[in-house]
Amino acid sequence: MDNLVIGIIFYNTVCRYQKKMISVTEDLCMTQVKPIPEGYHSIQPYLHVSGAAAALDFYKKAFNAKERMRMPQEDGRIAHAEMEIGDSVIMLADEFPERGIYGSKHYGGSAVSIMLYVENCDAVYKQALDAGTRSIREPADQFYGDRSAGIEDPFGFQWWLGTHIKDVSMEDIQKPQ
Repeated sequence: MDNLVIGIIFYNTVCRYQKKMISVTEDLCMTQVKPIPEGYHSIQPYLHVSGAAAALDFYKKAFNAKERMRMPQEDGRIAHAEMEIGDSVIMLADEFPERGIYGSKHYGGSAVSIMLYVENCDAVYKQALDAGTRSIREPADQFYGDRSAGIEDPFGFQWWLGTHIKDVSMEDIQKPQ
């Protein structure tokens, strides 16, 4: 039995390490936990790569990523790591073939690309190329109001860099081009 009710006082036995008499309006063991942790968004990309430590270093150079944390394994692989790029978190880990977890290169590339909004598309494009990415598309103004460019990183992921330069109505965006 989880709760023994005694008038307006009951014993809360939900928490194993704390058994106290509390009022009905107070619950010492049930703290309010946010379903989406502070500092995260509803969706976080999670990249699996061959060489997660090298990937973290690369993303720092290419996109000024800030490493939040890493969980190294005894065998040298990274089981989980997090980095911030802009106001977003990207999670990544090494491949774990013994669990059927592979990076995009194992499959010949990724079916998913990452859109990264930045203050200056041209500058980040150049910085990423200097860090070792391959150009997919040079920066150019787009009809939908962004200046954008495309690159592929050494780990097989395509990134689309964009800077919003003009507000365009939905009506104009949806016109056949």
